[in-house]
Amino acid sequence: MSRTGTVGASVGGDGGSGNGAGGKRIRVAVAQTTLVDDPRDVAGLRAAGEQVRGLMREAAGAGARLVLFPEGAMCAPNKRLMSSVPDEVGPSDWSRFEWDVLQEELTAVARLAGELRLWTVLGAVHQLTAPNRPHNSLYVISDRGEVASRYDERLLSKTKVTYVYAPGATTVTFDVDGVRFGCLLGMEVHYPELFAAYEQQGVDCVLFGTTGAGPTEQSKSFATEARGLAAANSMWVAFAAPASLGPITPSGLLGPDGTWLARCAASTDPAVVVGDLDDGAAEVEIAVRYARPWRREARGGLYEEHRVVADPRSEARSGF
Repeated sequence: MSRTGTVGASVGGDGGSGNGAGGKRIRVAVAQTTLVDDPRDVAGLRAAGEQVRGLMREAAGAGARLVLFPEGAMCAPNKRLMSSVPDEVGPSDWSRFEWDVLQEELTAVARLAGELRLWTVLGAVHQLTAPNRPHNSLYVISDRGEVASRYDERLLSKTKVTYVYAPGATTVTFDVDGVRFGCLLGMEVHYPELFAAYEQQGVDCVLFGTTGAGPTEQSKSFATEARGLAAANSMWVAFAAPASLGPITPSGLLGPDGTWLARCAASTDPAVVVGDLDDGAAEVEIAVRYARPWRREARGGLYEEHRVVADPRSEARSGF
């Protein structure tokens, strides 16, 4: 997971530096969708595609330049339905996936992204060459309707990596209108180092898609951690979860101070919400103009010249 990757798809700017306010502004949409967990269900896969495209139209109508969908927005395969071992969780049998239907629905999504001029980032399974297991991915589709890149989840759950998916190996960043985005997926909100790595790459906003931890209170921790990591790194975080978690942790956009700028209603209904990433807004000035540059300076060797050397009172730690 040490490799990095940057999409050569800058639109209207050269990407974020993360070193203070610079007139960056973009409207971001975040969706919550009804997940389909049976990849053999052709009607379900078609419905998922229709739902995604309907929410894309809503996002574009609200002026969004980019929309984020959850992990597995096109299908989040159930580990038991995929298991090759009857009545147990075991190695997944990927011949059970209706790959041709998925490809058709993804192609229709990409076509609409180009028509709407809307960057679209959505979760889907990415098929590899047999016998390799697929990746759990976020596709980055440009406003020209082209796949600009794909992020593959790197830090998978034990079940996922043992039985279901092949892990990814690289970060992915891309620029839209001078704003730099990075992608994370699944349970990677549990790993602060992944957010810190994106901060070092000059990312302004992390796009995080998840299926959460099921309809339990535990899923609240995903949003809680996202809030803390947004504030700790002075970055915007788009948080996309399934509609089933809406009453517990709705999807939305977090500001660089960890506050919700926009959030879907606490409902199980599919929905999309829009918020503005604006580094010139008064409410984010401290986070963007002061906190983030200061942390970089502090981590860059600021303290070395001030260290006390060979003072016995500094070295003795067992007395007053």
